[in-house]
Parts: sequence; structure tokens; C-alpha cells
Amino acid sequence: MSHDAVPSAASKSPQKSATKSPRHRARELALQGIYQWRITGGDGAAIEKQIHAEKNLGRYDKELFSGLLLGALGRHSDIESLIAPHLDRPLNELSPVEFAVLLLGTFELFQHSEVPYKVVINEAVELAKTFGGTDGHKYVNGVLDKLAAQLRGPEFAGRGKA
Repeated sequence: MSHDAVPSAASKSPQKSATKSPRHRARELALQGIYQWRITGGDGAAIEKQIHAEKNLGRYDKELFSGLLLGALGRHSDIESLIAPHLDRPLNELSPVEFAVLLLGTFELFQHSEVPYKVVINEAVELAKTFGGTDGHKYVNGVLDKLAAQLRGPEFAGRGKA
């Protein structure tokens, strides 16, 4: 059994990606772009262009993908400084997948207040389950939950009330 941490954007079967929402697929592709950037140190715009050019990506929200990828990479220093206090180890010791999921999720919490924090965390947990290690999603959930309290105070304080 082979364990590829993050497969290329096109390696997901078209059938499987057809059942995913275009927004979820955009997050998957943004995650893969961040992962690629983390591993290769490449240019965000070049990674964006490369992913857009791939075939068989399935339906995805191109605007959301580009905004998440370029936004997270463009603000990575700010985002890393938000994440670091909530970790139990240095950022450079996170797996590349955990790093990418946390960067993406934190960027979305930080910059996309129109997306409910519960949706952001759920999407990040799903990405960590799909691409990460066995219990990586639990770690991601814990860190993003702390960040939601910090970044989305009023919304977070109102949780459970409906």
C-alpha cells in the first residue's frame, strides 16, 4: 500500500471530485498548492498557473482557489505568527500537510469572516483526514478551535446558541 502525502491535483479520480462541492474542491487545490510551495519554495503565482492548467481537476471555484492560495501565501508570515503560539512544537516540525492545512484554515478564519468559523474548521479537518496522517485532523481541529476563539471572538462566543 502506497502512502503519497498529497497527490498531484489531477490524480484524484474525476468521479470522486464530481461529488465534491466546487468550494471544497477549490480548498483541496489550494491545499495542494500550499503543500507544493512548502516543499519546493516555488512562486505562488506560478503554482496557481500550473494548477489552473492541469486537466481533469473536476469542478472547482476558480476564484476561491486563487484567492485562498495567493492570499495564504502572500500573508504566510502573518499567519504563521498567529498559528505558532497554539502549537506544541515549532512550525518547521509540522508535517507539510498539517502546515498547509493550518495555513489555509487560519487564512480563511482571518480573512474570510463571511464563512462561518465552523465551516472553516470542518473543511480543514476534512482536508487533514483526506491528505494527512492518521490523527493529524485532531491536531488541526484543536489548533483551529483555539484560533477561532482568538480571531472570531464574538462569533465563537455565540456558538451553541441558535
